[in-house]
Amino acid sequence: MGWIRRVLVLLLSLVLGSTVAGAVATPASAAYPSGTLSTWGGNGFGQLGTGNTTPRTSPGPVPSLDDVVDVHGGREHIITLDQNGTVRTWGSNQHGQLGLGGGGNRPSPTVVPGLAGVTAVATGHYHSLAVAADGTVWSWGLNASGQLGDGTTTKRQAPVKVTGLANVVYVAAGRDMSYAIKADGTLWAWGLNGDGQLGDGTLTNRRTPVRVGSLTQVVSVAGGRDHGLAVLANGTVWSWGWNRYGQLGDGSLTDHTRPVQITTDASAVIAGAHHSYALRTNGTVLSWGRNYRNALGDGTKTQRRTPVQVIGVSGAVAIGTGRDHGIAVLSDGRAMSWGANAKGQLGDGTTTARSRAVVVAGVTGANAASGGAEYTVLHRSP
Repeated sequence: MGWIRRVLVLLLSLVLGSTVAGAVATPASAAYPSGTLSTWGGNGFGQLGTGNTTPRTSPGPVPSLDDVVDVHGGREHIITLDQNGTVRTWGSNQHGQLGLGGGGNRPSPTVVPGLAGVTAVATGHYHSLAVAADGTVWSWGLNASGQLGDGTTTKRQAPVKVTGLANVVYVAAGRDMSYAIKADGTLWAWGLNGDGQLGDGTLTNRRTPVRVGSLTQVVSVAGGRDHGLAVLANGTVWSWGWNRYGQLGDGSLTDHTRPVQITTDASAVIAGAHHSYALRTNGTVLSWGRNYRNALGDGTKTQRRTPVQVIGVSGAVAIGTGRDHGIAVLSDGRAMSWGANAKGQLGDGTTTARSRAVVVAGVTGANAASGGAEYTVLHRSP
């Protein structure tokens, strides 16, 4: 989650408020200047992009990247988009999630062949997604549950086209499912659905896209381990899927196969393994769900079935998450983080877990943040 999503909120809101039929949002990659990346935390698969597997507890640069406009972290891999529409990946490649046609893990950014003019990218645990300039979606990696959307369950080591999707402006993914927002504001999903994480009212896995409930005017979407979140143009937040830890935020522990409304006045959402975050329009961050590793940032380890406020965060303009930690980007370009920190993924120079937000060491000019199992990646202005 980050500035790229804030731009899409604005662009989609303009499109959805237009009377022009079939209008398509301007590619978000063209809306902001390019920038550099910083990474920190665990690095066993080369996910920090430094050319080695040495971890670090404070932010450091990803070498040779200075034109990034979008970045997302999978469980142990990262995908980026540059200002020319080129896609790069690095980190774990055990399921083909780097899209490089095979080979092992890559500790340095590598161009994904066969893709050009891409406007948005996303990652699941072990798969990746890209939106082409014509509004089609391409995917690669693990496909055991149909999360690649090509009508099969065949693992793909190079990009394949998602079946039956057009006019897509944004994609997101959870562990084994994928989501796409169309220019008309409808939301579509495919992949694993055993707990209702596709939001189509069933528990049936889908190898090709289906509509998520009857949601319209969707401007932001996110996937957790087995649940989904969406924000509508009116600021309402909706959730669906698995709810054992209250990660749906509706006050219950009941799974939902269709979206339910949980809060209002939000501009973006993001989901970790079993927890959720919403960025409010006043710059505060709400959290809910599992909290045994301090992922909610509310000063406790108490599981929450309804949203609570992340302590110490104000003036936030973007949010991100890893498996068990959260990140907020502030309007002054600093970043704050909270939650699990065993591999230094909070970036404060320690491996001490934090139940309240702390400042990430030495970060300025921050625009967006993402993360994975035990690492964080941050986008910065030049």
